[in-house]
Amino acid sequence: MKTLGNSHILGILPCAFYLPLVVSFEKVTIPAELKSVVAKIAVNTTSCSVTCGLGFKLEEMCEITPAGERRNCTLHRSDCLTNWVCGLLHFTIPVGKPFQFSCMTSDAIGFSSRAYSYRWRLAQGLITTNNVLFRPFKNSNSVIRFSPTRESDAGTYRCDVQLLETFKVIKRVYFGVRVIRNDLVDLNFQKSLTWEQKLAANEEEGNTENSTHEEVQEQQHFWQGELFYECLVGVGSGVIGGILVSMALCFLQKILRRRAAE
Repeated sequence: MKTLGNSHILGILPCAFYLPLVVSFEKVTIPAELKSVVAKIAVNTTSCSVTCGLGFKLEEMCEITPAGERRNCTLHRSDCLTNWVCGLLHFTIPVGKPFQFSCMTSDAIGFSSRAYSYRWRLAQGLITTNNVLFRPFKNSNSVIRFSPTRESDAGTYRCDVQLLETFKVIKRVYFGVRVIRNDLVDLNFQKSLTWEQKLAANEEEGNTENSTHEEVQEQQHFWQGELFYECLVGVGSGVIGGILVSMALCFLQKILRRRAAE
């Protein structure tokens, strides 16, 4: 019974404590000025233009009336950042060929290029993302140019993009550069394709109607070459078959003569 009485007392105490708060709470009245306020908010937005580093997105800004109506809608472009680490990009470049790469997209550079600083580091002769192996590389721009490319330019280049106001790193990307000699391998991929493979690639790209005169000539040479090889194989097979048949007949005649002589 004492336990039951104590539980009733403990249950009444919170009610007695909160009762003055409930009684003293007055009804809130919204001023007439606030009822006519029009708020401008983003009602729709696109995804970020890039998956890593600094990008941009488009937002539809509209004025919302107290009745919930939209009016005076405009498109607003703003920066966005989903992930600041962009990983490693590979490039294979022949010696002597001009080449360049940039750690910022053209859209981001054109939008507010003066708001960023670029810090480059190099792991010479290595393809790696181990930050311990990198050494400072002097370049204050977002682009590195090789004109021409030398074997000593091989390595991994790391670019850090920072905001000038806060020095916060908003993008880090690695460029793995391999430099090979021209006599080592031919990088002309199209040259190694057969005519059927080139035709299939053109069909996928929708360029079947834009075939050049050289491609038509190449097709003619291809079929002429195929026809020549087919004729050559046919004639050669016929000659070899005739020789084998003649040898078999001669051998059979000799056997028959020996038996007739016996």
